[in-house]
Amino acid sequence: MKNSANTPPTPSSCADEYGELQRLVDALFTVNPSKAVPRLDVIVLAETFDLCDDLIDVVEHLPAGSYKRYRLCDQLNSIITARGLGFVYGTVE
Repeated sequence: MKNSANTPPTPSSCADEYGELQRLVDALFTVNPSKAVPRLDVIVLAETFDLCDDLIDVVEHLPAGSYKRYRLCDQLNSIITARGLGFVYGTVE
């Protein structure tokens, strides 16, 4: 049996929303890349972007606090990975 964990995503395994969280992160830090953004700002922008329910759920599971880009990406990627959604929606940097 082939190990699917080591295979790269294919167009059929990716959702239409693949990369949308990256777009969200980029938008949060466009003006000032070194600022910290509060969790509420991340949630509000995610809802403004009309992200799918899975991605809203990922964002809503962020712990309370403010995030610089690196820490936000680390937290989002942890949630995405724990839910097995990396190949479906992508990770962020």
